[in-house]
Amino acid sequence: MKTSVAKSGTKVPGQTSTAKSDAPVEAPAAAAGAATAIDPRLLVREQGFGGYISEFGRKIRAGELGYIPVVGALVIIAIIFQSLNSAFLSAGNISDIAVAMVGTGTIAVGIVFVLLLGEIDLSVGSVSGVAGAMFAVLAVSHGMAEWLAFVLAIVSGVVMGSIHGFFFSKIGVPAFAVTLAGLLFWNGFMLKLLGDNGTINLDGDGFVGKLTGYYFSDVAAAYGLAVVGVVVFFLSSFFDSRRRERAGVPARPLAEIIVRTVALAIVAFLIAYLFNQNRGLPLAVLIFVVILLVTDVVLRRTSYGRKVFALGGSVEASRRAGINVALVRTSVFAISGGFAALGGIFIASKITAANQSAGAGDLLMNAIAAAVIGGTSLFGGRGRTWDALLGVLVITSIQYGLALEGVASPVQYMITGAVLLATVVIDAITRKTQKTAGRA
Repeated sequence: MKTSVAKSGTKVPGQTSTAKSDAPVEAPAAAAGAATAIDPRLLVREQGFGGYISEFGRKIRAGELGYIPVVGALVIIAIIFQSLNSAFLSAGNISDIAVAMVGTGTIAVGIVFVLLLGEIDLSVGSVSGVAGAMFAVLAVSHGMAEWLAFVLAIVSGVVMGSIHGFFFSKIGVPAFAVTLAGLLFWNGFMLKLLGDNGTINLDGDGFVGKLTGYYFSDVAAAYGLAVVGVVVFFLSSFFDSRRRERAGVPARPLAEIIVRTVALAIVAFLIAYLFNQNRGLPLAVLIFVVILLVTDVVLRRTSYGRKVFALGGSVEASRRAGINVALVRTSVFAISGGFAALGGIFIASKITAANQSAGAGDLLMNAIAAAVIGGTSLFGGRGRTWDALLGVLVITSIQYGLALEGVASPVQYMITGAVLLATVVIDAITRKTQKTAGRA
């Protein structure tokens, strides 16, 4: 079909104005010389290795640091503590760190959901303590089946989180205030549940006791988990890339996917080897990995996850888009409460007891710090549940490294606080850089 263009000064039927400025003018020379804007990410695959270097520089300049800071921190931590004590990277210590981080890491997964909204949940420590106490009272004091007591303890966490979410989303109480009230209320409730004795010992050979005490001694378990993880990563990356190509948006080329898969395989099989040099694959680590995989799919592959990210970006825009803001907000706090309860069960399993100090101390701050250090933004709208893994790994590694050197707890608190402050500063600078680059 030919497109007719009115010449300058020619009146077109139905046109009310004959001004020359209103008529389109053909300019073949200018059109031929015009440059078409191309997304720089599309040029990477055409420029080879040099393209990735330039792409990396572009991301750094734009403030897209990704996991670079936290991975760099882990490398530095490993080098420092290994130079101070050769036992730090031993198979036994690595296995102990992996199991110890699961309780706090599980709580941090729930915190990630809340932080994606740009909010905070200060009640998770107390909620985790209530869950542990409730399980102990039901299973030990009242003789209830452990699996049923476990389920009821998790449900109680979801209910507590839903209460916080209701006051926040329906009544309009700030999340900081309502969860601070929850911190105090549920801590008192936990003390009431435990009674005058204050401590209830758990059966180390029972269902909950084995959550952190059971190891798959067969070497095939650890290596099998590594194989499954690598295969799942490759297939998800491959099909995601094909889907993006069909949609005409930037996608990772096959060569990059292979390089990433090989890097992951090296890390996964090294960790599996270390586990097998000790007692085998810890059940707690297997459960934690499954939690991370499921929650990552929920956030990145479902409409619910997209709604959570949308709310973190703009509440008003989300409301105008038809998202039930109150429902999503309430559900996020319910998820946070559920994972806090599960984390509390893991912590009770680790010490095979529920006591009055559960959920107290540095647990709340470590859970929040783990999510933030891992890369989840305090300002909302950016983060993944894998951030909880990386962040809690940093914190637990520091704690175990300092413990090997006999450093007192006050110094551990100071160092963890300094790491958290540095992470928040990096996050703030990154946001400013992204705004300057027009990407935030």
